[in-house]
Amino acid sequence: MTPRERVRAAIRHEQPDRVPVDLGATPSSGISATAYARLRGALGIRDGSVRIYDVVQQLAEPEEWALERFGVDVVDLGRTFTAAAPWVDIRLPGGEAAQYPAWFAPQRQEDGSWTAVMTDGEGRAIPVGRMPAGSAFFDQAHFPWANGWPVNLTGLDDAMATVVWAALAHAPWDSAGQPDFWQTLRSRAQALRRASDRAIVVVVGCNLFEWGTFLRRLDNFLMDLVLEEARVEGLLDALLERHLATLAKVCEAVGDVADIVRFGDDLGTDAGPFMSRDLYRRLFKPRHRALCDYVRAHSAMATFLHSCGSVTLLLPDFVEAGFQILNPVQTSARDMDPARLKRDFGRDLVFWGGGVDTRAVLNRGTPAQVRDQVRERLAVFAPGGGFVFNPVHNILPDVPPENILAMFQAVAEYNGG
Repeated sequence: MTPRERVRAAIRHEQPDRVPVDLGATPSSGISATAYARLRGALGIRDGSVRIYDVVQQLAEPEEWALERFGVDVVDLGRTFTAAAPWVDIRLPGGEAAQYPAWFAPQRQEDGSWTAVMTDGEGRAIPVGRMPAGSAFFDQAHFPWANGWPVNLTGLDDAMATVVWAALAHAPWDSAGQPDFWQTLRSRAQALRRASDRAIVVVVGCNLFEWGTFLRRLDNFLMDLVLEEARVEGLLDALLERHLATLAKVCEAVGDVADIVRFGDDLGTDAGPFMSRDLYRRLFKPRHRALCDYVRAHSAMATFLHSCGSVTLLLPDFVEAGFQILNPVQTSARDMDPARLKRDFGRDLVFWGGGVDTRAVLNRGTPAQVRDQVRERLAVFAPGGGFVFNPVHNILPDVPPENILAMFQAVAEYNGG
């Protein structure tokens, strides 16, 4: 099989010729710039650059050598924009050389932290993100509605623009303001499909619950779900209108080119969902279904939901809403046992992740322990298709190169390589 055929077979719950592999096709299945730089150093890679395409999470874009070496079957459409973008040289906290997009210029503070500032439509400087000294990513620093709901939603677009995830968007969305963006997106997607036989992911976000937390702050919005349901519904309807408008353009531009569309909405904690199942069904499920229905009616793309945490309670509703793929499969969370997930939901959901625990094993285990867990997870998730190998979420800075190599070697051995 070609990589694209392999991924599409797995999505159809058919047994592919080998387990498909992802590294960096989404901002929740990637690798931190620090871990990537150290991996390059351990392998003696001198050519190329550590390009930080997602500046909020400080994620590196895997280069072609990495995709080839580790048998990666899927890529992010956004990489077609980074190839021609201007970059500036920086140094990572450990001293490794790297590059930022030229538009990103965080300010170093006296305490060693970094602040990312944007200028809004009225010329005000807003600190939208902050990376504390010694930290690995930027935290959201500005919550536009933290002190109360606005009188109406006429300023929603302006408020959303000041949230770190929008203000510091990764490719291709950092180019979305260009007048020919949608035509360029299509032409570059077509060129990528001609040049590569890997499956293509287009990341759209279209978050619902998370946008409430971005605007109001998590503590406030969780109370709003119970105390301000009418306001919440009004916000969700306004978000859905915007998301459907975006999806219309995405489907028109690349719906016949990309293979997968990636949504995001972190709905789980370590112990369970952020809300009751009844609240999810009442507030979010109908709107998630509307997003999935639109994609299904206007494209050939599979629907991918990124949701961290323990979401087993909501999985039947995700399936009914129309999501086909679940990521990152946080197996360390409550009720997220791999065998149970495969047994109860393996016919309906593709598990994209869960291949090794990133909280305790990939970062703290020995290479032998990493290999053992990868083999165990493959034995559970791989039979019958419905699985794309990736660790639980991104490979973080504390993961040593030898463990990354052990992880991919275990997959290669399982695949007969």
